[in-house]
Amino acid sequence: MRMNLVRWPKRPEVHISKNFISALTFSSNSSNPTPQPSEFRTETDRITKLINDHPFPDLPLQPFFIQHIQPSLLSTVLVENVLGRLFSGHSNGLKAFEFFKFSLNHSHCFSPSSDSFEKALHILTRMRNFDMAWELMEEVRQKHPSLFSLKSMSIFLSKLAKFGSFEDTLEAFNRMEEKIYFGRRFGVEEFNILLRAFCTQRQMKEARAVFRKMYPRFSPNTQTMNILLLGFKESGNITAMELFYHEMVRRGFKPNVVTYNVRIDAYCKKGLFGDGLRLVEEMERVNCLPTIETITTLIHGAGIVRNLSRARQLFEEIPLRNLRPDIGAYNALMATFIRAREVGSAIGLMDEMEELGIGLDNVTYHTIFLGLKRSDGLEGVCKMYRRMAERNFVPKMPTVVMLMKFFCENRRLDLGLALWDYLVERGCCPHGHALDLLVTGLCSHGRGEEAYECSKQVLERGRHLSEGGFHMLERFMVQAEQMDKLKKLDLMVKKLQKVLPLSRGHALGLLDPTIVN
Repeated sequence: MRMNLVRWPKRPEVHISKNFISALTFSSNSSNPTPQPSEFRTETDRITKLINDHPFPDLPLQPFFIQHIQPSLLSTVLVENVLGRLFSGHSNGLKAFEFFKFSLNHSHCFSPSSDSFEKALHILTRMRNFDMAWELMEEVRQKHPSLFSLKSMSIFLSKLAKFGSFEDTLEAFNRMEEKIYFGRRFGVEEFNILLRAFCTQRQMKEARAVFRKMYPRFSPNTQTMNILLLGFKESGNITAMELFYHEMVRRGFKPNVVTYNVRIDAYCKKGLFGDGLRLVEEMERVNCLPTIETITTLIHGAGIVRNLSRARQLFEEIPLRNLRPDIGAYNALMATFIRAREVGSAIGLMDEMEELGIGLDNVTYHTIFLGLKRSDGLEGVCKMYRRMAERNFVPKMPTVVMLMKFFCENRRLDLGLALWDYLVERGCCPHGHALDLLVTGLCSHGRGEEAYECSKQVLERGRHLSEGGFHMLERFMVQAEQMDKLKKLDLMVKKLQKVLPLSRGHALGLLDPTIVN
């Protein structure tokens, strides 16, 4: 008995678009940045640090920007990079938003870009401040409507699908069509963005409902089917994915390289590496040539099943397929070495990447740190940490949290504090999980003064403390009878609450106000 995963309405023959948008995923340009001159990096570092160190909300930001940032220094790439740094560093979202507004107010000096607008929008929606995100879109609509893109639509709808309701997301889509993207006729591309918002959140029930409701209006294309296929893949149900794939083919949609890549990735992640190879052979038979993404996925798959020799072979075949290995392919092979506990080979691959000018990204360092933790312990991790610091590389928060946890578990609080200072000096405001680990470690070893200073730094930079971290510090300071500092911290927490919305799990201040009186 055939199982239909999507209830297909009857419709006329579909004309499949040959030029589908490669927007199944919208990757940030800042994930693999173009190398910049040292003077440019210095200015980016300076402005990022200025924004993070600003005593928010004690002083207004716009006069501060005018005093410290010459509008003539603003450029498209500079604004993009500063916002990218603020985003990846989990800085105060309102500060980043104010900086973007400052750049718009001086847009006569440079050309604002869609990328900077997308980053500002991403920052606001990540902190769930959708009201302010709507205000930003209204302002951009009036002054710079050309900045709107499919990616900006995707960012907003994806976050709303994650944090809001099904009805809110549909209403936002309609509002965008009628008021924000005014004058733009919505078609299948915009319909695909809405579908993708639910599929990337694994909300396949909602995705199917949207598909059935809007199918008559938007004639789907192969990209539409690929998005739904990706949703089934992300849900981890290979059977559902394959049933939908066969239904898609039966309905007359021709699979393309994205279709095959989604299926190969699903099989590889389930440890079914042989099935992934079988699909590549099928691709070649129908003259759908594998891409570098296909081979990278297979290398990952070989690593999952611990087939190091096949992973090497696949990597060596890349130039034979007239493809060029990129940072993703190198990282995939590196992860395979780490799984096989060949850390030395993985580090050798890092050296090769630098020699070839491919560069290293956060995935590279994170993968190597994972391997060094298991093989070389503290000494190996410290050596690689020094190498990273010499290159002035600022890791992303998952790597920061991993390193902080490792240092604290090994009772090397000096290294944890050094990592903290390294990030703060470079204009980052370390993630709350990293602070929780450091505060817990310091308080457990009677070093509450340093825990207090780190917590104060976070509040001064306009970031909330977690409830757990705050109460850990509270207990220590009550026992140490440092009530004046505790009262100061409590006042800072409550002051910040007035301007920055709280998320779940953030500190509300002292449960008993009389404790500090």
